[in-house]
Amino acid sequence: MSKKEQILSAALKLLIVKGIHNTPVSAIAKEAGTGMGTIYNYFPDKDALINELYVTIKQKEEAIFLSLSSEQPIKQQFEVYYSAIINFFIDNSSYFSFMEQLQASPIITAESKLVGYKAIEPVSHLLNKGKEALIIKNIASEELLQFIGGSILSYLRWYFKENRKDISQAYQNQLTMAWDSIKA
Repeated sequence: MSKKEQILSAALKLLIVKGIHNTPVSAIAKEAGTGMGTIYNYFPDKDALINELYVTIKQKEEAIFLSLSSEQPIKQQFEVYYSAIINFFIDNSSYFSFMEQLQASPIITAESKLVGYKAIEPVSHLLNKGKEALIIKNIASEELLQFIGGSILSYLRWYFKENRKDISQAYQNQLTMAWDSIKA
């Protein structure tokens, strides 16, 4: 692991426990086993470090959409996406905890947000294709993405809060409700 990766890993660990605003750079340096000067060699300030962490997670998130095959029916593609994103955050609960803190944060720059939007482009394309085929409701894709994202966020919050292990039926219920809400 490179020094930069050590810093990002230490930052993620502390930011999800202490919170974004309660984690000083000095604590991140200590956790990473490095000096503050080394952190500032990689990141001009804490906001830049947080944005780098956000972008890193979004790029990993984007990779899961590679499993979407445009050859599959729209509904099946949606199910693959929904399942993949939920499993991504279940498998990476620290990413979920970090991203949840950033819901309304002004720390994330417009440039970083563009990377975040790029991560979900395959889903936007899926929704547009579904609307063209009259399979998905003719509602603005941004609204559909907001609704789907809210469904995923709510489910994951419930999953982590309840520390559920037997979730197959609850997951299936969520998937069915999400699909039923967007299908034409």
